[in-house]
Amino acid sequence: MPRALAHTIVVAVLIGLLLLAFRSSGYEFRWEGVWESREMFLRGWLVTIGMSLAALVLSALVGLLAAMGLASRYRLVEALARVYVELVRGTPLLVQLLVGFYVVANAVGLENRYVVGVLVLALFSGAYMAEIFRAGLASIPAGQRDAARAIGLTPWQALRLVILPQAVRLVLPPVAGQLVSLVKDSSLLSVIAVSEFTLAAQQVNSLTYSTLECYLPLAAGYLLLTLPLSALARHLERRFAWEAGS
Repeated sequence: MPRALAHTIVVAVLIGLLLLAFRSSGYEFRWEGVWESREMFLRGWLVTIGMSLAALVLSALVGLLAAMGLASRYRLVEALARVYVELVRGTPLLVQLLVGFYVVANAVGLENRYVVGVLVLALFSGAYMAEIFRAGLASIPAGQRDAARAIGLTPWQALRLVILPQAVRLVLPPVAGQLVSLVKDSSLLSVIAVSEFTLAAQQVNSLTYSTLECYLPLAAGYLLLTLPLSALARHLERRFAWEAGS
């Protein structure tokens, strides 16, 4: 059976079961209020896209710096990077957003909740990126570094010209997967009143009292973002696995 056909069958069965469950529950959908608020959904969806992309770019830079810190020979630098990674990965994003906006940002006079949201998301995702990059750098054979030194490259030149290009190829698939997680994590920005997709659904729900009618489009909107990204991650994994084996 072709793979596409198998996936289509499974999706069709799941949709059929879901429709049957709704019909059995006797729930009557009221889409009028949600349709009238479609522009609010669209604006929130676009904000989610923009903030997720900005946070991804920044988190890649943060993750690269942290990964280099984890591999540093200087104990203080390594300790700083390790504490950052473990602290961020070991605490909920919800708590980080609340502390970041109401405590840290307030202390430094930063009032733009969109900027704070991007920064907190970037720091959160950057901790995971750091481990991805660290694993990528560690996977490069030591012989590559020795060969770079043998031809007279400085440590920085060896890292920039020899190690990083190979590591980037290896970490692209998990980085694409991390973007999927980042898009979903952005839904928590609603706790600091960022007008993103989830907050739009909550606001429409408070006006129309149509809970399912608001949150079903929310789920569909996130699927429209995450499914292509998941497909990209799988494509990159297959491509680079083939290149590594060739």
